[in-house]
This record gives sequence, structure tokens and C-alpha cells, in this order.
Amino acid sequence: MTDPDARAEKLARELDSAFRNRADLYRLMLEELTAELDAEQAEAIMVRAIEKRGQEVATTAFSRFGPNDARAIGEAFLAVSPDDGRMYPTDIERAADRIAFKVKRCPLKDAWVEAGVGEERLATLCRIAGAFDRGLFEATGVRFDNVTWTPGHGSGCCHIALTNRDAA
Repeated sequence: MTDPDARAEKLARELDSAFRNRADLYRLMLEELTAELDAEQAEAIMVRAIEKRGQEVATTAFSRFGPNDARAIGEAFLAVSPDDGRMYPTDIERAADRIAFKVKRCPLKDAWVEAGVGEERLATLCRIAGAFDRGLFEATGVRFDNVTWTPGHGSGCCHIALTNRDAA
């Protein structure tokens, strides 16, 4: 019988590896699209596809919520964060009609940095990956704000804020 702690550690490593693989696919798809199209077109195609995937996930994950359930949506999002939130550790600010996350670590960004991606391409890839969050949260009708990583942004990653649609 396998030790449950060792198994959990192995699964956490495999999960992190799967997210890094996703990062590598984004990076390679952007390279291939950019070789065929201009950089803006390549980014736009990826953003549209990834945003659509976020919308698909929202249909299942957040169907019970409405545009004035920002905090509940945020809490539901945190409740399913991979590896109990260890994969995407966040600083969280909560209010009655709002929730905000400052993501301190992202396995996608980590993989791109380890692959030697330069800062401008890193910022582009972060914008592309952020399209998933936009699709996911905007599909609920809440107000969504996201600041993805850019040079000078610091060591963290994106900052996401969800606010009730009718909030002042």
C-alpha cells in the first residue's frame, strides 16, 4: 500500500507538471502562429480560443451564481484552486460586494521564465493566459478587472478583482 502523504506529494508534482505543460503549449502555439501571422493576429487568435474555454468552464462551475454574487463566485473559485491553493497562492481581500486576489505564484509564468522567455514575450503570454480568467468571470456577469504581469510588476503574477454588477 502506498503512503498517502507520498502519493499526495507525487500527485501535486504531476499536477504542477501538467500546468507547466500547458504553459509550454501556449508558448509553442504562439511561436508557430507568430511565424505564420503577425504578432497581434497570433495573440488575438489565442486570446479568443482561451477566453472561450473560460466561458465553457463558467457554464458548469458558476451556473448557480448571478452578476451580484462576486464574493461567492470568488470563494467558489478559491475552493477549487489546484492543490488546495498551493499551486496558485494568493493574497485575498474580501468585502461584502467584492473579492480581489493577488496571485503570488503561477506555474505557467514559472515555466515560461524557466524556458528563457524574455520579458516582453512573458507579458504577452500572461495576457493570453489571463483570457481564461476573463472568459470565466465575465460569463457570470460580475465586473471583472485583471492586471496581468508586465515588466516592473514584481515577482508575483496577476491581480484579479470581482465586484458585484450593481455595486457603487
